[in-house]
Amino acid sequence: MSTLVLDGGLSTQLEALGADLGDELWSARLLLEDPALIRSAHAAYFAAGADVATTASYQASFPGFARKGLDVARAERLMRLSVELAAQARDEAGGGLVAASIGPYGACLANGAEYTGDYDLDEDGLVAWHRPRWEILASSEADLLACETIPSYPEARALVRLLAETPSVKVWVSFSCRDAAHLSDGTPITEAAALFTGDSQVVAVGANCTAPRHIPGLIASLTGMLPVVVYPNSGETWDAGRRRWRGAADPVEYGQAAKEWQAVGASLIGGCCRTTPEHIRQIRAHLS
Repeated sequence: MSTLVLDGGLSTQLEALGADLGDELWSARLLLEDPALIRSAHAAYFAAGADVATTASYQASFPGFARKGLDVARAERLMRLSVELAAQARDEAGGGLVAASIGPYGACLANGAEYTGDYDLDEDGLVAWHRPRWEILASSEADLLACETIPSYPEARALVRLLAETPSVKVWVSFSCRDAAHLSDGTPITEAAALFTGDSQVVAVGANCTAPRHIPGLIASLTGMLPVVVYPNSGETWDAGRRRWRGAADPVEYGQAAKEWQAVGASLIGGCCRTTPEHIRQIRAHLS
């Protein structure tokens, strides 16, 4: 399998283009207010060398849109719009794939639970919460679903059940991890990945929204189980108290690290929070 280059932080690029994302809907708010800006962000990543655009549906949910006064029909239209915008940018770039983002339940809570797995829903509740958005994005024109930043074993089990309900859909599953071996809730990543091993619908399993220093170990844990997808943060850390990122990340160093990730077994490589088109350009330049 040749290496696919994913895009970088969509919200990061949207902020660079002037968007104010200080809202619980985050980048999904722009589906309502400025969809052209989302298309421009996707275009920037394709121009930088990305093979895949991940949609602005990570934070989109029926409860989140309802809190903004949108009814079910309008919320569904915006979710489908997220795929259409990525597809337009893909077509303008002359090719590529569209991955519809399935963010975790924790993203809707907007309290950082996607980095802890500390949820108030059990597995059945998570299936019920995910199903409406899942069905919409699974029936869209996206090439596959990107189940991303999944912090807990119960949420992974809920995704397995939804996959069984939509047998024609392809997905990758990426977890948020606390270290080089465990999901954010403490589950060994090998145990979580085993839920998807042998499932023909799953194109890759791995980690995102995780510190780059943990990525080589996570890849080593997963190699031989399934193709591996990794798209960590830039290396900066989030200061929840001050609500800002701390530290700095060099795109060239990130590209060099991506070469190592490829060498130890990753097949899909990109960036998450605080990575930019320049990070993706460096990934493309460094990969063999």
